[in-house]
Amino acid sequence: MDNKKFVKKEDELRKNKEIRASQIRLIDENGENIGVISLSQALSMADNAGLDLVEISPNLEPPVCKIMDYGRFKFEKQKKKQEAKKNQVITKLKELTFGPSIEGEGYEVKLKAAQKFLEHGDKVKLTVRFKGRDLQFKQKGYDLLQKFKADLQGNFKIEKEPLMEGKKLSMIISQ
Repeated sequence: MDNKKFVKKEDELRKNKEIRASQIRLIDENGENIGVISLSQALSMADNAGLDLVEISPNLEPPVCKIMDYGRFKFEKQKKKQEAKKNQVITKLKELTFGPSIEGEGYEVKLKAAQKFLEHGDKVKLTVRFKGRDLQFKQKGYDLLQKFKADLQGNFKIEKEPLMEGKKLSMIISQ
């Protein structure tokens, strides 16, 4: 015979014989408040109904228990969790890096990439990287980011205004 202790998961509720309190506040299968009764009475009521007695709020005094079908309750809870996970939208941060002297076709490629990322619901971090003497012309980088803001089509918001961080000037845009 195993001597392992029964380890209960945090999200599992106590049911039937696992409930420790002698007096409980009972809610029947129809959702009506019965009141404070003994555990043995509640267990016999649940048994007569063919359902389980489940401890809903163990921290209250007396604890609140409900008569319900525990298997169905767990199934519906799991189904809601999966539905919430399915509807969850994950946004990624995409970074576009370029120099302050970007022009012509290179600029157009970066602009189209930024628009595509925004349409997919991702955040876009536009970074102007300064090298050597380019650092003397920081205003050119600020002007370039302002041009990006003006040329981007669609509804977007600026989450982080242009900010100089070392030798990089960056701005974050989202849908």
